[in-house]
Amino acid sequence: MAEVLFNKMLKERNITDISASSAGIAAYTGSPASDNAMAAVKELGADLSQHKARLVTRRLIEESDEIYCMSDSHAKALIGLFPEAEDKIRVLGGGIEDPFGGDINVYRACRNQILAALNDIIKR
Repeated sequence: MAEVLFNKMLKERNITDISASSAGIAAYTGSPASDNAMAAVKELGADLSQHKARLVTRRLIEESDEIYCMSDSHAKALIGLFPEAEDKIRVLGGGIEDPFGGDINVYRACRNQILAALNDIIKR
């Protein structure tokens, strides 16, 4: 969700020298976004229908300038896997609870937290 929202926000602001991609530490490669995630971003004019989950790789870590995780536990896991990248791993918005399994309102709340955190990143 964050990847699609961030790239949409960048496009709306004509920022072309930054882009986002996403990967997970426990993702089922090729899995689509959940129906509630798709619905929550669609309400803002974004589209997750083509999203496919993928696992984080060393190459992706090396190619990234900044890496944002949803939670402190995700950041710690990434640092455990890629200790050389510790200085570029951050927790988005101070931590955002994974909405997995929640209803549409849980996904909307998560989306709104992500938007606020992404706005802060863009302002920087």
